[in-house]
Amino acid sequence: MLPRSRARHTDFWALRDIGFEVEKGETLGLVGPNGCGKSTLLQIVCGILQPTSGRVVTRGRIAALLELGAGFNPEFTGRENVYLNGEIMGLSRAEIDRAMPSIESFAEIGEFIGRPVKEYSSGMYVRLAFSTAIHVDPEILIVDEALAVGDAVFANRCVRKFQELRERRITVLFVSHDLGLVNSSRTAPSCCSTGASRRRARPTT
Repeated sequence: MLPRSRARHTDFWALRDIGFEVEKGETLGLVGPNGCGKSTLLQIVCGILQPTSGRVVTRGRIAALLELGAGFNPEFTGRENVYLNGEIMGLSRAEIDRAMPSIESFAEIGEFIGRPVKEYSSGMYVRLAFSTAIHVDPEILIVDEALAVGDAVFANRCVRKFQELRERRITVLFVSHDLGLVNSSRTAPSCCSTGASRRRARPTT
């Protein structure tokens, strides 16, 4: 090391001092400014990233809708991607066959289900990705801001679906900048600021 040399890097913690529990069947909405670590937190919960310290414990099958475009092969058709994702989640071909009519009905993308995903608009993609995620029998559903690219009608349908999932005791974690969506989902909101959890409140009834 040269004399009087300075360290040329500084540690950056995307998340620090985070701790929370989500009960089975609870819906948790994560809110906070850009760059505060919300997406990183969801990727750690999904197992995509490993924490530097500490641990994450999840119980049950996880279905995740993270970055727009992640999880779907752009060269495959929408239908082929549904089967691919279902098989990755451990569903049999017969189970996916049974779920396919419901997936197509909720997504409402019509004949584009048979077209390559690379031809989809962002709204069409998120419709199919969300519909697939909720119909592969997850015990934990994780959604990262994907609903922001959908139209208002689809967003309202997603809110109703969140309520249905809660009644079925399916746990939901989602990120949104739309406080109206968080409130209408009757979630337990958790706020993140500069990578640290600041507060958490139970939903009002």
